[in-house]
Amino acid sequence: MDTPRVVIVGAGHASVQLCASLRQHAWAGEILLIGDEPSLPYQRPPLSKGYLAGKIGADELLIRTPDFYDKQAITAVHARVERLHPDEHWVELVGGADVTYDHLVLCTGARARRLPILGSNLDGVHVLRQATDVGGIRADLPTSKNVVVVGGGYVGLETAASLRSLGHEVTVLEAGERVLNRVTAPEVSAFYERIHRRAGVIVRTGVEVVALEGDGRVRAVRLADGETLPADLVVAGIGVVPETELAEAAGIEVANGIRIDANGRTSHADIYAAGDCANYEDPRTGDRLRLESVPSAVEQAKVVAATICGKDKTITALPWFWSDQFDLKLQIAGLSDGYDDVVLRGDPSVDDDFVCFYLQGGRLIAADCVNRPQEFMFSKRAIVEGITPPREVLADSAAPLAPLLAAGSRP
Repeated sequence: MDTPRVVIVGAGHASVQLCASLRQHAWAGEILLIGDEPSLPYQRPPLSKGYLAGKIGADELLIRTPDFYDKQAITAVHARVERLHPDEHWVELVGGADVTYDHLVLCTGARARRLPILGSNLDGVHVLRQATDVGGIRADLPTSKNVVVVGGGYVGLETAASLRSLGHEVTVLEAGERVLNRVTAPEVSAFYERIHRRAGVIVRTGVEVVALEGDGRVRAVRLADGETLPADLVVAGIGVVPETELAEAAGIEVANGIRIDANGRTSHADIYAAGDCANYEDPRTGDRLRLESVPSAVEQAKVVAATICGKDKTITALPWFWSDQFDLKLQIAGLSDGYDDVVLRGDPSVDDDFVCFYLQGGRLIAADCVNRPQEFMFSKRAIVEGITPPREVLADSAAPLAPLLAAGSRP
């Protein structure tokens, strides 16, 4: 090729940020963005929130408007990739067409995990990962009296909140002993169970769904103890699986995602990865992570763009996340894995705003902030800078935290 080309497989936040960052770094070559959905790249977080609830439309989902791609000379192709040919530097599309590249970036994301039980293929059984999934759920809502959400993670609870806000009777079934079991402290789980029940959502924990029953269309959910619950619509929110099949078939190293180094490179020359499909090393802990997070996807894309353009940039940003349920905004700074202590700022048993600070060995490592944006901003900086205020200061909602950033209070 006379003109160098970057080919991006996958169309999401990482892909769009990569396009923008390449141009910002003065990449003058071609950029080809290949996505297998019929629309331009769109935001996925609102799917279970405002989009499902009907508060925003399809145009508002778009990450960038169509003129962005024209102005930045980005060619968007709607196609599915059949296989990669890394030694020859080309990508084979379904149907036999091929596309050569100088640099290939895999932003293939993840797919929704489907219920591995009898009846999961019945009509009225849905997952929620793509805009078309929301369309299918909406089409079934007018004839659905009993809605069951399987899974009490963030997507499950957001879906339940959106459907309840539309006036539907909703039951959440969670196999664990509490909702958000793997990602929050018990106090935060209890808070969200309280909020959902207050809104009229039925929340049941410690229950295992073993089958879906119906006559072509789902009519009931059967539990492990033999109990059956009526269900006209079932939404499974039981996690995602990273899309790594293309990489694995091409001999690229894969382990809970496509393994990348601190510069976004995979195990094969001229191939990079970013976003939900990528597994990288956390510079703070040395642990390898695969995060389902828009901010992390954006950070990784910026790093890959810099690497392609010959600049030395590494993945260093602190992970953060958010969840909207009813009128509550949860903002999460850092990763709470391995915490051995929590400090509450506010009372989640009665308040609708509070913070749960997570500590490990006396050091602040994460914070769950519900309707507390100032504490969220503080936590992001404090964790990065290694600042941990005294417990009594963390616990006192009247005690200002921002001055401690300049003071550099450490344990």
